Amino acid sequence: MKALLQRVNKGSVESEGKMTGVIGKGLVVLLGVENDDSEKDLDYLVDKTVNLRIFDDGDGKMNLSLLDVGGEMLVVSQFTLLADTRKGRRPSYINAAPPAVADSFYEEFIKKVRGLGVKVETGVFQTMMVVHIENDGPVTIMVDSKDKLK
Repeated sequence: MKALLQRVNKGSVESEGKMTGVIGKGLVVLLGVENDDSEKDLDYLVDKTVNLRIFDDGDGKMNLSLLDVGGEMLVVSQFTLLADTRKGRRPSYINAAPPAVADSFYEEFIKKVRGLGVKVETGVFQTMMVVHIENDGPVTIMVDSKDKLK
């Protein structure tokens, strides 16, 4: 699984002309699910996302997590994070999980983050969306569950 984390002052998402999620200070998470992802990948990404210390403390150092600052999260499914651009000019999405599998992981990610007490808003799975992001910093970090230490 891959998650592109963007620290934001605010964020929102629209699907089919309708606002489906709005947050204040927190993270916009663009989430991609791969064919070979497992529950371990999911748990790793949930833990890393909510505990990564990328929010400023009183001294202006990135030393606090989403949980520490009571931040909110906007989660948007984004299979294009899994694009393979090594060959040719058209990205391949062969490593992206099929929609039914990806949706299941997406919903479970949201459920687990909410279970930690985080306010989570979402986009609408497998629709065209417009995402509004006011990036704070800017701070944008890619987290890949395949990078976890064994």
